Amino acid sequence: MKYLLLISQLLISTCSSQTTPILTCSTPENEGISSDSIIRVSTLMQKYVDDRKLPGMIAMVARHGRIVYNENFGWMDEGKTMQSDAIFRIASMTKPITSVAVMILYDDGLFQLDDPVSKYIPEFNDLKVFSDEHGIKLADPVKPMTIRNLLMHTSGLASGGEDNPVDSVYRTAGLSDGTLKEMILKLAGIPLLYQPGTRWNYSRSSDVLAYLVEVISGKRYDVFLKERIFDPLKMEDTSYTLPAEKLERVMNVYAPRDSGGISAISLPDSDLTAEVKFLSGNGGLVSTAKDYMIFCQMLLNKGKYNGIRILKEQTVDLMTLNQLVNEIMPDDDFFGTLLSGMGFGLGFAVVKENSGAGITGSPGSYWWAGTANTYFYIDPEENLILIFMTQFVPNFYYPVCREFREIVYRSIVSRN
Repeated sequence: MKYLLLISQLLISTCSSQTTPILTCSTPENEGISSDSIIRVSTLMQKYVDDRKLPGMIAMVARHGRIVYNENFGWMDEGKTMQSDAIFRIASMTKPITSVAVMILYDDGLFQLDDPVSKYIPEFNDLKVFSDEHGIKLADPVKPMTIRNLLMHTSGLASGGEDNPVDSVYRTAGLSDGTLKEMILKLAGIPLLYQPGTRWNYSRSSDVLAYLVEVISGKRYDVFLKERIFDPLKMEDTSYTLPAEKLERVMNVYAPRDSGGISAISLPDSDLTAEVKFLSGNGGLVSTAKDYMIFCQMLLNKGKYNGIRILKEQTVDLMTLNQLVNEIMPDDDFFGTLLSGMGFGLGFAVVKENSGAGITGSPGSYWWAGTANTYFYIDPEENLILIFMTQFVPNFYYPVCREFREIVYRSIVSRN
């Protein structure tokens, strides 16, 4: 372990072997962080690997726009050590990218946030709302579903994962079996789970947003992402599919074994070279720690990175502002706990108050995560970004992201 710490200290101080010219490195001290403290991240991550709780991971920290910590641990597959350019299935970390795609079109002046979704997707003109107040029946929407509702997850759409009649229909409807357009046609015949704007509910909202991008831009969703986000930011490894030569960089997904330890699991979408018919805005992208750091730095820079403007400053301010009230936040065992003390902006959970959130961080910080334990956290007050990447399900099985964040915050010694 002592040898590990010496090596990690060297990597922290040089930050040379695991970055590209588009990401600038610095020493922790130059950015107001203690090397002696942040090295505890290495101890934490290595212990998860040594205890066979997690296979391998990448942890990356940037402050004031410069990388101050960037380290790999463990393995991508048995016998294959973690690589700095490893590619991960980022699952729900696709959603913030979808929100940015939508807001690019907002900046282009092509819609208003409070426009009814049916203005652009007429199939939604006759949506009904499920009601069980006086026996199971259908009601008309009190207010139309808006684009803002989709971005805030207050659309009334369901996810397919809950125990109610609407989610049950979602599970049998084959919503992801065709194109985004085919999904819309199916959703149009299924009632909303609740009145738009009255509840926060993790749902198919970002999938509908992806189709909205197609309708408004006139381009396939993946083409739009490439042209307006990935290519300008040089996010070279972020996409829905990969060429064959990149497959050796893809990390396997692992899960805990009943007998202890972990093992690799098979996924339905294991062939990442195959053409993707359903371009989900909810999940489906693959990316690297480097690429997602660039995306996060663009957001922290108020929409601009490396001389390229993706969003207007005021648009990023709007996206990262809490737009919800406590009364409509979830109260279930999973999201209710996860989002305690949080609000929600246009694509991100937003920290409202530290005392309620029960986490180390600043009010106004925003974040999200992916099913296989990918995670980002952006703190504008501290000018700080955290990226954590592994491939292990279920999400939040271990508190590694919280522990990572707490070590980093305890390492801050000045704001510079």
